[in-house]
Amino acid sequence: MIRLNLTATPQWLDLAPGLRLLVGPLTTALMISARADMAIESLPENATTEEMALAMAKAVARRAILDWEGVGDDEGNIVPVTPEGIDALLEIWPVFEAFQTGYVAKGLILDAEKNVSAPSPSGPSAGATGIAPHAHPARAAGAIARTAPQG
Repeated sequence: MIRLNLTATPQWLDLAPGLRLLVGPLTTALMISARADMAIESLPENATTEEMALAMAKAVARRAILDWEGVGDDEGNIVPVTPEGIDALLEIWPVFEAFQTGYVAKGLILDAEKNVSAPSPSGPSAGATGIAPHAHPARAAGAIARTAPQG
């Protein structure tokens, strides 16, 4: 079952002790916009999966993060949300992982919930088992069925 959140209001996402982000809802429009981000478009064709994942996470975060708490500069001064600040924040491995798990993965879980039952791995009938005897089909049928009387 898909659970719809019709409020579409921003929510706080706790990433680490003392660090939380105010994020907008993960919408189709946000994801499409992130996919069209210049950082994604400018990736070289031979970019690794890790490079693509980081670029996509940053593109999503730049669109989703509206505010934050617990982010400061080297001297401990609170810094405002900026695209450069978001990119720097996601360069911190535990923050990247928490953002992926707590925000992006929720959208993937919703996508998985669309299917009540998944198809068999190798096609719709791969999981099916036969009910006929395992003998040669013609012999099995001939041994069981009698020919109808002629006449």
